[in-house]
Amino acid sequence: MTAPETTILNVESNHYPPLLLRHPGNPILSGKDWPYSINSVFNAGATLLPDGTTLLLCRVEDRRGLSHLCAARSQNGVDGWQIDREPTLMPNPQAYPEEIWGIEDPRITFVPELQQYVVTYTSYSRGGPGVSLALTKDFRSFERYGVIMPPDDKDTALLPRRIDGYWALIHRPMTTLGAHMWISYSPDLRYWGRHRLMLEARKGAWWDANKIGLSPPPIETARGWLVLYHGVRHTPSGCLYRLGLALFDLGNPEKCLLRGDSWIFGPEAKYERHGDVDDVVFPCGYTMSPDGDTINIYYGAADCAIALARASVRTLLAWLDANGSCERRQRVADL
Repeated sequence: MTAPETTILNVESNHYPPLLLRHPGNPILSGKDWPYSINSVFNAGATLLPDGTTLLLCRVEDRRGLSHLCAARSQNGVDGWQIDREPTLMPNPQAYPEEIWGIEDPRITFVPELQQYVVTYTSYSRGGPGVSLALTKDFRSFERYGVIMPPDDKDTALLPRRIDGYWALIHRPMTTLGAHMWISYSPDLRYWGRHRLMLEARKGAWWDANKIGLSPPPIETARGWLVLYHGVRHTPSGCLYRLGLALFDLGNPEKCLLRGDSWIFGPEAKYERHGDVDDVVFPCGYTMSPDGDTINIYYGAADCAIALARASVRTLLAWLDANGSCERRQRVADL
């Protein structure tokens, strides 16, 4: 009698190698660290200052439910945070009525041509969220341009240099086509046009089938603009936010070269699964380490805290090569 065939399950084959490594000290900032009374802190823009200090421009929600922005500085980008003793940038609905319900989710781009930091953020008006822009040299004083994209629009960042003589802005308008990523161009940062659809939310059962949006500002690499974006899937228990990867042409950033088929980072830790909004990881900023490869990604966790994850640009690009496809093939597959 022949013995039954034995099947050996390779457990390791069921595990995906982590591309973003959580810092063991997470979360690195929460409401208990704040020098004044708040409800929560999350969704921070990030940049390196000339002296090497990491600056986070944090979204801070008060107990009314309205948000403002507050800066936190650290020598190593992990701990020892020096937080502004009062809000760094407050809504000003008298001068900017589009900010009546707060300002949220900043992204920071240093622009060498201007020798300034460009901060784009969501301004929450009676008509819904829109996109506003401000310039600063020191995160102490700001030159506000006001709203540059009307509601309903958000999830925005500026590219650090002009493309064919024009500034380029990635954003996520809500249109009759759905919640997709767009790119628009401007000669002066104030007036925007030549709007182009950049990346679409997929259809059906995909992890990013309902809506997508830019997460941190794009990372410029020799191969193209590397973009981390968030995708939202509707589930019976609510929305689930996870991160994906895509690569866009350097000279023509509306052209998608590769898009990852699966998500690369999702809520797993307790501080990501449970909070004011469960099951959310939401990066708005990153800094590049001196090695030119390691990126420090700062993300909001469950709308209650700020956490840190690290990744390698080379590894992310290699993963895209192995696990990505071009938009043309994906569109055919979606038909």
